[in-house]
Amino acid sequence: MQRIKSKFDAFRQKTNIVIYGTNTASGRLFDLVLLGVILLSVIIVMLETVKGFDTKYHDELIILEWVITIFFTLEYLLRIISLKKPWKYIFSFYGIIDLIATIPMYFSLFFVGTSVLTVVRALRLLRLFKILKHPQFSSQSTHLKEALIASKGKILIFIYFMLISSIIIGSVMYVVEGKEGGFTSIPISIYWTIVTLTTVGYGDISPITPLGQAIASLVMIMGYGIIAVPTGIVSAEFANSNRKKPRAERINPCSVCGTEGHEHNAKYCYHCGADL
Repeated sequence: MQRIKSKFDAFRQKTNIVIYGTNTASGRLFDLVLLGVILLSVIIVMLETVKGFDTKYHDELIILEWVITIFFTLEYLLRIISLKKPWKYIFSFYGIIDLIATIPMYFSLFFVGTSVLTVVRALRLLRLFKILKHPQFSSQSTHLKEALIASKGKILIFIYFMLISSIIIGSVMYVVEGKEGGFTSIPISIYWTIVTLTTVGYGDISPITPLGQAIASLVMIMGYGIIAVPTGIVSAEFANSNRKKPRAERINPCSVCGTEGHEHNAKYCYHCGADL
């Protein structure tokens, strides 16, 4: 005999569908509203640091911040209530982020200045990836992850090589330029090398001797080539990842409208809505 659901069970089920049901209309709407509130909260924290704006609208900003904090608190509690095993959410990555994003305003009641820590709510924008569960996005994110993992060793070797090069070039510039040119120590010279190699060029330190300027010119030319190396490594692995995956697995056309691009495990067509 089927057990009759209590009002609490029915409420928990409906809440679960709204909060966690990313494939439902109400769930997607909730996630979009949540992302909007998170963005608003981050913008408010930024505006609070603008002296003129904060002076004029300080009270309004504080009220909005508390309204958002209460909203996040209720959302956090509802997430816990709607689950049969709430500890899995509480100790999950998103659960910890949600908690950290909620408590700064409460801490500000006891510790002055801690309200600015609410900027960590920007981490909650990672939930955007849970909303974008379209097969095309999922497939591309999988390829990118595989490419990054495959190129990890090459990139580490490249960074190690650049670290050694920076130490050598920095040491040479320290000897060539000396303290008169602003290269007061080898660490400062290495800092200049890194800034120059990455083509940032703050200009706070610059060589004054002809030999130093010649070395600096070579370093800058090296910098243009160096920037392209990590990008090329990841791009090559990304292309290999796409080639290795069979086309039949990557594309599943809709039998109703013929739209291609669906993953093999897609449940419905994202173009016409037909079941696959």
